[in-house]
Amino acid sequence: MSGTSPVVVAKRVDGGDDADLTEIADLASAAGYDVVGHLSQSREEDAAYHFGEGKVEELAALVRETDAQAVVVDNRLGPYQTYNIGGKLPEGVEVIDRFTLILEIFGQRANTRKAQLQVELAELRYELPRAEAKASLAKRDERPGFMGLGEYDESRERDIKAQISRIKQELDAIADKEETRREQRRESGFDLVALAGYTNAGKSTLMRQLADDLDVSENEDLHPDLDPTAESEDRLFTTLGTTTRRADTGTRDVLLTDTVGFISDLPHWLVESFESTLDSVYRADLVLLVVDASESVAEMREKLVTCHDTLYERNEAPIVTVLNKIDRIDDEELAEKRAALEALAPNPVAVSGLTGENVSELTARIEAELPDWREERLLLPLSDDAMSLVSWLYDHGNVEQEEYTGEEVLVEFAARPAIVEKARAKAAEVHAPTRSADAGDVSEASVDSP
Repeated sequence: MSGTSPVVVAKRVDGGDDADLTEIADLASAAGYDVVGHLSQSREEDAAYHFGEGKVEELAALVRETDAQAVVVDNRLGPYQTYNIGGKLPEGVEVIDRFTLILEIFGQRANTRKAQLQVELAELRYELPRAEAKASLAKRDERPGFMGLGEYDESRERDIKAQISRIKQELDAIADKEETRREQRRESGFDLVALAGYTNAGKSTLMRQLADDLDVSENEDLHPDLDPTAESEDRLFTTLGTTTRRADTGTRDVLLTDTVGFISDLPHWLVESFESTLDSVYRADLVLLVVDASESVAEMREKLVTCHDTLYERNEAPIVTVLNKIDRIDDEELAEKRAALEALAPNPVAVSGLTGENVSELTARIEAELPDWREERLLLPLSDDAMSLVSWLYDHGNVEQEEYTGEEVLVEFAARPAIVEKARAKAAEVHAPTRSADAGDVSEASVDSP
């Protein structure tokens, strides 16, 4: 169906709750649909129709009144519920549930091979139980091709499982290459920082504030996969794959990765389908959890819980909460939200990715939270090889002092532990045993950072 088609959005919530159709309407708009009607119901789920049968009749009347071509339901519908609701609607009107819509948006935004594979995997995992339902309906002669379930082919289930297996193998191969690249970058002295958070929290806008485009351009040969731009648009799921750019935080060499935004109520199979992308978050040295501070406390709390549920299961890195978009609220409101969310977001950094306010405070926090560097001193005989090593230290660590005495050079630096070990090995290759700057007959001296 064309993304410009008129649709009615609908949602059922448990009895006593209020149905908020804002998010599903935003998702429908993000997919390109024109929302022409809204309908909600507060009651327990009906096994046959999800909504009450009378509410489905009301939905059908609204579809006829608005000439909608589809109904977008902000719930997860079972195959039989989709079939039954469709049977009440005018002929040709499609029933799209929440996750079908999300997959449609993902499909529109998938511009890389990895993103396309992840979307295809999610679609197949979603289709598998529906293929099983088609088989059941076919055996009962109940026109399984009716209302979007599709024609039944007994080989379809086998095909889906085979495709899932093939895609997982290809994604595993991509993940292995990306893990190798991550380790190579760490060995080159880079710290890996990931931006995470709810979709539309302003991660891409914040990334533009932190990124150092000139450094990316200068290092194209070293990092040919780095994307020189990061989109900043007010729409959901702007970033589907990962965008990695070099960030300027001060003394540390940081690679910052922006990933797909989280969204509430995602089923396990959908999160699993994007496991390869989420590895950029799970295996980072630091995670910046970005939250839209202009939203209500209730919305912020719900989204923080969603993010924590996704991150804490596998994430190994420290997490810093970033309250973004503070240009939209005053100091008093910000203070109230800090206090209300202290348990979920202890000691957050409040910034504006749009104006750049407090970004310097965030970069200082990034450096403070990254894994400790080790301090080291090397006394080297003056030679071309020694000068090459000093140059290498400038590229891979933070040189604090470079002092020439006679025919020797003393270099004091701080770097990741792996870089310190590499520096020691390189030093051993370029000189005979050297003397320490302080005492007579000692080679390299290592001092752990406090």
